[in-house]
Amino acid sequence: TESRLFETAKMDDFLYDYRISYCIKSTISKVLLSFDKMKLAVFATLVAVAAAFAPASQIKRSTALNAVGKQKLQYVPCISTDDLPAPGSATSGVAGGLAICIAVDPAGKVYALGDKCPPVNQPLSFGNVNDDGTIQDPVLGTKFSLKTGEVVGNWCPAGIGKLIGGLFDPVGVPVYPVKAKGKTVEVQVDVNYKANFEANYWSGLLDAQGKANGKYY
Repeated sequence: TESRLFETAKMDDFLYDYRISYCIKSTISKVLLSFDKMKLAVFATLVAVAAAFAPASQIKRSTALNAVGKQKLQYVPCISTDDLPAPGSATSGVAGGLAICIAVDPAGKVYALGDKCPPVNQPLSFGNVNDDGTIQDPVLGTKFSLKTGEVVGNWCPAGIGKLIGGLFDPVGVPVYPVKAKGKTVEVQVDVNYKANFEANYWSGLLDAQGKANGKYY
C-alpha cells in the first residue's frame, strides 16, 4: 500500500511538473510571437513613413530645384553673421522661401545646402560637418559633399537607414552660392521658385479636375 501511495505521489509530481513546463513553454512562445509581430509592425511603419516623405521621383536636383517657369537667381538674406555656427557644425535658415543649411567646415569655410536629407527629409543642419569635406545625415548616416551636394560613400548606412535605404536610389542635396554682406549671410537662390512651385501645384490640381483652362472635360 505504501509503495502504491509513493508511486501515485511521484506520478502527481510528474504531472504537476509537466503542466508547469507546458505553461512556461506556451507563455514563452506567445511572448516571442508577439515580439516578432511587434518588430514586423515597427518595420512596416518605418517603410510607410519613408514612402510618405520621400520624393516621388529620385531625380538629381540642381540649384533651381527643378522649378517650372522663368528663374530669377539673386542673393537674398539667410541668417545673421552673428548666428554663424562654430567650425565643424551647421545651422538652419530660410532664403527665398527655401529651407537652407548653413554649414561651416573645420577650417572655417562656409557652405549653403538644401536643409532636407533624402529620402525622408529630416534637417541636414542637425548633422555633423566632417573634416573630409562632407556633412552627415544625423539619422541615416549618409554623407553629402559640401561643395557639390552629391552622396559620398555609402547610402543610408546607419540606424534605420539599413532597413529603408534599399527602397530608394541615392540622391544628393542642392547646393547654393553663399557670401557675407555686412552683418548678413546671403545665399543665391531662385527667388521665383516658390511662386513657380505654387502656380504649378494649383495648375496641376485644377487640371486634374478639368478646370485648368476654365472648362470641364
